[in-house]
Amino acid sequence: MIRAILGLVGALAALFPDRAVDAFETVVLEEAGSEAKPWVGSAVRAEGVLAVAAGLLGGRAYAWLVNVTGVFGLVVFAVPRAYRAFAARLLYEEPDDVRWADRSTPVFRAVGATYALVALREFRRRRRRRSGDDGSGDGSVETVDA
Repeated sequence: MIRAILGLVGALAALFPDRAVDAFETVVLEEAGSEAKPWVGSAVRAEGVLAVAAGLLGGRAYAWLVNVTGVFGLVVFAVPRAYRAFAARLLYEEPDDVRWADRSTPVFRAVGATYALVALREFRRRRRRRSGDDGSGDGSVETVDA
């Protein structure tokens, strides 16, 4: 289910990167008007394509992407103000002119927590699969005779 959501969100970002940036700005900035750097739309599109590919391929590509996203989420959750300063410098032509909305800190914390929790959930699922645990908690493994 999470892979499908990842793929869908990635497809939307890849198809409509400018709208994705606009949506981000609408939620976390006081006012639109800060000029994003020229490559931001292309980066959002590339990120979307990567998410679609990882969602479709699964396996190590998906695990890698989820792990990286989880670490990113922990950082954003732990230090949202530092993330805002970093994002302003990375994404905008005039970072000192970027005015973050008051709601941006709780929004970043919520997004960060969600990323980290999804990564933790997926990590635990991969460990259970590798150890042969079916999730029932009793440690038994069901076998099927062929």
